[in-house]
Amino acid sequence: MAAVKLTKNEQKKQKDQLKQFQRYLPTLQLKKQQLQMVIRQIEQEVKNLQHEQKKIVDGLQSWVAVFHENTAFEDESRLDHIVIVDKVLKAKGNIAGVAIPVFKSLTFKTIDYSLDSYPLWVDRGIESLKQIARYDAMIATLEKQIELLGRELRVTSQRVNLFEKVKIPETKENIRKIQIYLGDQQTAAVVRGKIAKKKLVKKAGEGVA
Repeated sequence: MAAVKLTKNEQKKQKDQLKQFQRYLPTLQLKKQQLQMVIRQIEQEVKNLQHEQKKIVDGLQSWVAVFHENTAFEDESRLDHIVIVDKVLKAKGNIAGVAIPVFKSLTFKTIDYSLDSYPLWVDRGIESLKQIARYDAMIATLEKQIELLGRELRVTSQRVNLFEKVKIPETKENIRKIQIYLGDQQTAAVVRGKIAKKKLVKKAGEGVA
């Protein structure tokens, strides 16, 4: 704890600081709670999307055996050469003062292919792969939100701890020390005044005698 001046001016300064800390702390605590709540909501949203994505993947099990035909295609004809992400479009959002990306849409490159070169399941396979890719993009965007909000939560938590465990207790202790010192000084002044008065009375008495 830094040394503090034991004066009335310093006492006022410390009291003003304490008021500021106590006024600012609830705002920080509210922000911390808001961030924690939003992060939990986003984490649940990620789980929901992962569940929906898994349902699509599981739905492909009916033709997963023929999906292995993909390995028999020429390199340029493989499905991963047909389903290619072009752009992930995002907007800018803001939560509790934190700038975050917000998923808007996913576009794919237009690649022509001949139906004669593929089995009947190719259209369903391509659409399923596109849906899976969309979920990947949505989940990745939400995970980025969690990362950014988590970073802000750590900073906010550190500030809450700083105010609760350091600044406010330290300021209260400074005020207590100053009050004790000023009280002692006032008591000492009263004592000195009484002593001086007794001396004056005594001298006055001696003069009369």
